[in-house]
Amino acid sequence: MGGEQSLALPPGKGPHSVGCVDVMVGHTRQGLFLRLFYPCEPRAGAERPRWIPRYEYSRGMAQFGGRSPRWGAPLLHVAFGSCRVPVSWKGPFKPRSGGYPLVIFSHGLGAFRTLYSSFCTELASRGFVVAALEHRDGSASATYFCAAESGQEEWIQHQRLPPGQKEFYFRNMQVHQRANECVRALRLFQAVRGGRPVPNVLHPDFDLSVLKDGVDLAKVAVMGHSFGGVTAVLALVKEPSFRCAVALDAWMFPLENTLYPEVPRPVLFINAEKFQTPESIAKMKRLSSRNSQTRIITVLGSVHHSQTDFAFLTGKLVRRIFNVGGTLDPHKGLDIISRAALAFLQRHLDLQEDFDRWEHLLDGVGDSVVPAAPPCLSNL
Repeated sequence: MGGEQSLALPPGKGPHSVGCVDVMVGHTRQGLFLRLFYPCEPRAGAERPRWIPRYEYSRGMAQFGGRSPRWGAPLLHVAFGSCRVPVSWKGPFKPRSGGYPLVIFSHGLGAFRTLYSSFCTELASRGFVVAALEHRDGSASATYFCAAESGQEEWIQHQRLPPGQKEFYFRNMQVHQRANECVRALRLFQAVRGGRPVPNVLHPDFDLSVLKDGVDLAKVAVMGHSFGGVTAVLALVKEPSFRCAVALDAWMFPLENTLYPEVPRPVLFINAEKFQTPESIAKMKRLSSRNSQTRIITVLGSVHHSQTDFAFLTGKLVRRIFNVGGTLDPHKGLDIISRAALAFLQRHLDLQEDFDRWEHLLDGVGDSVVPAAPPCLSNL
């Protein structure tokens, strides 16, 4: 099971080369950590970043998956430690008059900032700046910050549901922290735009001021997968600057009922065929009944992990371990979710692009797409 053969992430299909850098702001748990994807100047022989940045993430994934870190972590590290993302590490930012629209992306339970690199790369290649957060609410399989005094890394392990605690209250607390982190990520870009110095703890050589005129803060959306999907919905309530949300197979359970009337902006729900429950779909429909621009579509032949980089794993054993059992070709799946998202973004961020050629997907029209709930739940 050689590392190079176990993952094959596709490069972006858009007109822009894609650059990538990690951004950590602040020296406490209350700071921010994200991976930034952005249009960059093409560079021959550019370094490509690792898909799994550190061994600690392999350990965290093993523990989250209920496997022994003693054997699970080394196995994951051997399988994926050498896998690279097809982007230019710290590539020179490509300026554009008026700046690029901004997307804040929120990961799912047990994930972290790099596991949606294929989707984020595709958006960046189409002319977006994408900030893929790594949440510090205990939902990531692992994350860390760098303490100010010691300079030591302080690791935050995945936090399981505490014994005796009701899951809704625990997850609701987490989703509010996650949505607040999405808002703080927007504040980071507002600070850069305002000319304030924002030191990058991890890579001080990458000066964030290059983004000063590079981001159009009038065109900002929030997205996420699973736990990140419902995080994106809640972020709309907390921050009026987010003009729309794209929720990939959203796990709607953690959102309290009183917030549904408060969601002020449209949401595009892109569901996998196998994951959703009648309760979750009913919550999505509650939102669509309040906003005529909210859309619900389902991608046939896909499972929950189909909307992550795990879709591009090769080898039957590895695919079985990560429960990537969809029948849809992963490249086709990525095309569907990214094109539907782009058409939605064009409509609600007032973009002057040609993404409206994919608007039919928003109505569930197209190969491997249907409107509304998965067929098994369509009688709701």
